[in-house]
Amino acid sequence: MCPHTTSTSCRAGSRRSSSNRAPRLLHCGQSARCRLCGNRIDVYPRSDLRPVALHPDELTCVQIPEPYRWHLSCGIAHPHADSSAWCRIPHTVLCPSRPAPAITPLTPHVEAVRRRLAVRSRRLIDTGAFTPPAPSTTSACEQQATEVRRPVVQLLLGRYLADRPLEEIQCVARTRQHRRCSQQLLNSRSPEGCWRLMPAGPQCGQLALPGMLMAVYDLSRLPYAEQLRWRSQRCPLHVAAQGAPRLALTGWQVLDPLRHAEHIHTRLPHTSASRPGSA
Repeated sequence: MCPHTTSTSCRAGSRRSSSNRAPRLLHCGQSARCRLCGNRIDVYPRSDLRPVALHPDELTCVQIPEPYRWHLSCGIAHPHADSSAWCRIPHTVLCPSRPAPAITPLTPHVEAVRRRLAVRSRRLIDTGAFTPPAPSTTSACEQQATEVRRPVVQLLLGRYLADRPLEEIQCVARTRQHRRCSQQLLNSRSPEGCWRLMPAGPQCGQLALPGMLMAVYDLSRLPYAEQLRWRSQRCPLHVAAQGAPRLALTGWQVLDPLRHAEHIHTRLPHTSASRPGSA
């Protein structure tokens, strides 16, 4: 199975075909590495602006089960095939550090790609180029009491679900060296928000989870400009720099209490995980 490389004249939305566009469009199709296996991924927004990690190579549709076929159009990833003979596939299907999907069996070709990525991941680990995250030894209840991997944040009169822990939310701006800014949004020296138990009520017509309280990192007491800085996911330096382009997608999703129920915690995080302004 040979991966298909898209030329610069191919259909709109290809990461390579957009490489000559203005720097402000670089957030469409950003290359990154999987935090679990270290292999390269391409991150694209979906139609609802949620990010999805796709395998960087296009594969022939006949080799990919229909539920795993994705295509790109104008920089947006869509969860189905288009009229071409090629498609993209989510990295979660191929990631060697995740169990193989059980709903739809994988084809021999997809299994071969998983094995190839597993070999590449092992090579990265052996050479010291990648360090996998340490396996968790705590139970689900203990983990909920000590850490929140994807916190719910209250800001700008709304609630957002982050894609990583508070301490790991990183500025998305591009530096003068054409790299992503390494500064974190959370400043441990000057606490900005505090953890609170708030009702898991509906917002913008969403259905509610009646009678439930959930842990929320509350930033609503910050000045409006500071809440905008968090929403745009920029450090103080780059929020002040006019016209600084993004080099990555912001990691926020509008919280839906039902769709994101697995990320709702009914107890406040452990004090060690909520140092900044914990209540």
